[in-house]
Amino acid sequence: MIRTDGWAAHNIWEHSRTVSDLYRRRCRKEEPEMTAHAQAIELLAPLAKAGETLLDAGCGAGYFFHSVAKSGLGLNYYGVDAAAPLIAIGTEELPRFGLPAERLMTVRLEDLDGEVDHVVCINVLSNIDNYHRPLERLLSMARRSVILRESLKADAEYAWVKDGYLDPGLDLSVHVNHYDAAEFQRFIDACGFRSRLVQDRWTGGRPEMVIGHPHYWTFVVAERVY
Repeated sequence: MIRTDGWAAHNIWEHSRTVSDLYRRRCRKEEPEMTAHAQAIELLAPLAKAGETLLDAGCGAGYFFHSVAKSGLGLNYYGVDAAAPLIAIGTEELPRFGLPAERLMTVRLEDLDGEVDHVVCINVLSNIDNYHRPLERLLSMARRSVILRESLKADAEYAWVKDGYLDPGLDLSVHVNHYDAAEFQRFIDACGFRSRLVQDRWTGGRPEMVIGHPHYWTFVVAERVY
């Protein structure tokens, strides 16, 4: 029998009670701010102006909104994620903190279109098939800047690995990709941006083990060149 729910059925982000509970606590401000989120705000601050729009691409439940609100930058926050249950957490929890529920949308990156001033995308592209199509879409939408945090190093590596941290009884895999930093930058710059690498504060430039595999987190700050 042919079914059409394969995306949700095989999307690891929709099958971890541990992740869902953590994201809900973060939306409720019951967890400390992520260091990566604080650093993303610091990198964005010199580039942003009050009243501009910010897209949080692959936002999970949208708790990066708290960092944006605390910053006082006056940005209009929008969040999108492919996992409907995570977006549902945000639409339930974040309106009480001032984010209208309609600012969070269930959307895959490839389905995005339109324009925003700034894009932030944290820990997303390294865990999907490849970065070219979704990153091109994000770059095409950004009028001013794109802030990324991805697993980057000297040589690219691609892996499809079992995720052993899901709910009991599940046998699902996920991409763990490490992109070549120089190639990654060339792709961004060819799309009309000037990019620079920034060391990730949380890891201090050292690999971090995530689901049993090293990730080489690095920030990329890309400013559109006019």
